[in-house]
This record gives sequence, structure tokens and C-alpha cells, in this order.
Amino acid sequence: MSRKGECYDNAVAESFFGTLKVELVDDEDYRTREQAKQSLFEYIEVFYNRQRRHSYLGYVSPHEYERANTL
Repeated sequence: MSRKGECYDNAVAESFFGTLKVELVDDEDYRTREQAKQSLFEYIEVFYNRQRRHSYLGYVSPHEYERANTL
């Protein structure tokens, strides 16, 4: 963690939660906490990590990036 007032210490988390909100949560109407947990799990584990392309990784998914760069 950086010093108080450092704007870059939270940038990655803020970016992820902003994307999550726009791509999933704003369009959903969860009736139970369990339904929300399942939806979030599927979004993160199935779509975000395995299918969604990330510009920072050269427009490949994190899963593809790790497979290509495993030693």
C-alpha cells in the first residue's frame, strides 16, 4: 500500500469493479444473495478470466495469456 492520498494504489481494483458493474450488475435483478453469488462467480471464473479479452494483455484473455507465458 502506498501513502495516504496516493491515487494509484486502488486503480486496479477500481477498474475491475467498474467493469463488473457496467457489464453485469447494472443489468441484473438478484432475488437472493445466493443467486448474486452464483452470477458473480460465473462472470469472474467463466467469462472474465477465460473469455473476455483484456487490452493490457494484448487483447487475449488472462487464461490464454497464462498458458502462452507458462515456463
